[in-house]
Amino acid sequence: MTDATPTRARRFADIVVPAAERAGYTGHGAKARFSRDTGMPDSSVTRLWQGTALPDARFYAAISDVIGVDLGTLLVEGGVLSPESLQSLSETERSQVGSGLTVEEAADRLGIVDEVGRQLFFATYERLMRLQDEASGAANHGGTTAQM
Repeated sequence: MTDATPTRARRFADIVVPAAERAGYTGHGAKARFSRDTGMPDSSVTRLWQGTALPDARFYAAISDVIGVDLGTLLVEGGVLSPESLQSLSETERSQVGSGLTVEEAADRLGIVDEVGRQLFFATYERLMRLQDEASGAANHGGTTAQM
């Protein structure tokens, strides 16, 4: 008797591996290039490709970038976050941003109790803040071409 429901690691691999192949991570050295481009250890990439383990949450944004899949799509379709959790992140608590609410309090209010989910939430918040800072810097300095 086997369970037909794939594990989260398998679901995640089923999203990442084909997208990585479409992004050019094929042939000899594909996993090594993926490792280099995402910052993941080689052994973690192997386990990801095999569908036996999820990567550390700190790598989700880099994986999303290199495979060209929206981070929210990757996390929901990969089974890391529920669609409701993602929607809550993007809509319900928007009015709380900048109001003194800590990222830990936001995770608590959203009901994110799983440690992997919390680490993912924290890493996503940090990434969004960096992107916002980069966008603000580019706008204040005339864009990247003017910064030479």
